[in-house]
Amino acid sequence: MKKLLTGNEAIARGAWEAGVKFATAYPGTPSTEILENVATYDEIVSEWAPNEKVALEAAAGASIGGIRTLCAMKHVGVNVATDPLFTFAYLGVNGGAVLVSADEPGMHSSQNEQDNRNYARHAKVCMFEPSDSQETKDMIKEAYTVSEEYDMPVLFRVTTRVCHSKSIVECQDRVEIPDKPYEKNIRKYCPLPAFAKGMQVKLADNFKRLEFYSNNSPFNYVEENVSEIGVIGSGVAYRYAKEVFGKKASYLKIGFSYPLPMEKIRDFSKGKKTLYIFEENDPIMEREIKAAGIDCIGKDMLPAMGELTPDRVRKVLLGETVPIIQPNPDMVLPRPPSLCAGCPHRGIFYDLGKRKDIMIFSDIGCYSLGLMAPYNATDAMICMGASISAGHGVQRAFDIKGDTSKKVVSVLGDSTFFHSGITSLMDVTYNKSNTLTIILDNRITGMTGHQQNPGTGYDLKGEASPELSIQAIVSACGVTNVKTIDPNNLKEVKEAINWGLETDGPAVVITRWPCVLKKLSTQDKTEFPSAFKNVCTVNVDNCIGCKKCLKSGCPALAFDIMNQKSGILKDICVGCGVCVQICPKQAIEVEVR
Repeated sequence: MKKLLTGNEAIARGAWEAGVKFATAYPGTPSTEILENVATYDEIVSEWAPNEKVALEAAAGASIGGIRTLCAMKHVGVNVATDPLFTFAYLGVNGGAVLVSADEPGMHSSQNEQDNRNYARHAKVCMFEPSDSQETKDMIKEAYTVSEEYDMPVLFRVTTRVCHSKSIVECQDRVEIPDKPYEKNIRKYCPLPAFAKGMQVKLADNFKRLEFYSNNSPFNYVEENVSEIGVIGSGVAYRYAKEVFGKKASYLKIGFSYPLPMEKIRDFSKGKKTLYIFEENDPIMEREIKAAGIDCIGKDMLPAMGELTPDRVRKVLLGETVPIIQPNPDMVLPRPPSLCAGCPHRGIFYDLGKRKDIMIFSDIGCYSLGLMAPYNATDAMICMGASISAGHGVQRAFDIKGDTSKKVVSVLGDSTFFHSGITSLMDVTYNKSNTLTIILDNRITGMTGHQQNPGTGYDLKGEASPELSIQAIVSACGVTNVKTIDPNNLKEVKEAINWGLETDGPAVVITRWPCVLKKLSTQDKTEFPSAFKNVCTVNVDNCIGCKKCLKSGCPALAFDIMNQKSGILKDICVGCGVCVQICPKQAIEVEVR
């Protein structure tokens, strides 16, 4: 049976065919759809975890328990999971274990561009790198065999183009792998220093055996075209090279990329006048190949940052460009990213942006758009959960310097709070920090596409689960000053922020209103009966063209330059009412649809 699958769908299919029984992840582009597709297979128990560290620890535990497991995350998520990853490599597996790292060359929706092939070397785990959906499915299946044969978790590195592009995949039936019995073995599973030294030796021996596997792996193969030009390529970069050179070059395709098949690389390089290394981001293969005494061309000519697309390669290596239809810049209006019409974060940033006596540390999510015009509110951001702990650090610096001109406000979302904000809030309360934390609870994990989280009341499969109360958790963390408000009520927003800034010691404001794109649950409809049922209209007779409503940053608002009047695009307005409260002339009204 053949199917047209994305790489993410192929990972899910391959895991199912390989007999995987447990899968866990934290959502993040470009990895999100992996677990969403795994969850469609009834034979696999699938779970969203609160963060990537927890996900990998659960997968490691299931592996020790004797079943095959899958764990998936985006590249920055692996940073969160490194603590268990490095030690899991020492322990080894019982049931096969695969960690999928979805890297993002080009930073389409990420805060950095890191190459997680480095983690294979750092954590001492072997690695596969597919270049299309068929390879993705096939390699996932082989990864479980390798994991169990060589007693280690496997790093499975994909990139955005592999995750989201589609190709034909030959599908097979599921193979039910017998469960492995769990046997108590403290020398294998308890990395006390005395035992860990033996684990380290075992790991080194496994890698010696893996060198033989790599040199004989069917995923490391040569395509000889009787050419003096040779290309060694991994991942989708190999496909880019073939698009540029075609049959004018010979290729060594690297699919099992750590440890590298150095014997095969040496044999391939013989007789090649020019040898190119095609890899996106870091020159990892290039460094190792040059260290082996093999002359090659890599990042000295090819781009070291961004995607290694055929157009970029063709231009730098061949001096050629492909004609394309050029857009007319005069016909294209600039459209910076903005919060959606009706976004519950709008009222908060409208108020915060007007304040000059605060420093705002934001988290990663939809609310990172608070740094954009017209709010211009956010000062800094690092990573998930850092808004609270880094904000605490900034406040400490202000306190030490005796700077009382500003107070720190930390802003993060509900899913981010569950991910790593709770421990950061503990740091704030434990150390008696004088900061205000605003938790934007839009009732779903918004930025990554509406995945459930511990606060939504539903699990990955949409089944009811305990709904954790953010306010109760905040109180349990030791915060005595906490309020929950409606973020669309600007008077309530202003009063709550004033209260938080005037409070001595840690204060938390929780906003609670569903994401405008969310499919409302039964609980949502009960708690927010008026949500998205209204529309705003402008009374042009009362409008004086002051444009103050536009400072809300709502894309549903428009301004008629000819008539100097504001207007509202009713097809996207959901009647949140923020603009109504901003208008100084009561020219905007709310109507029931």
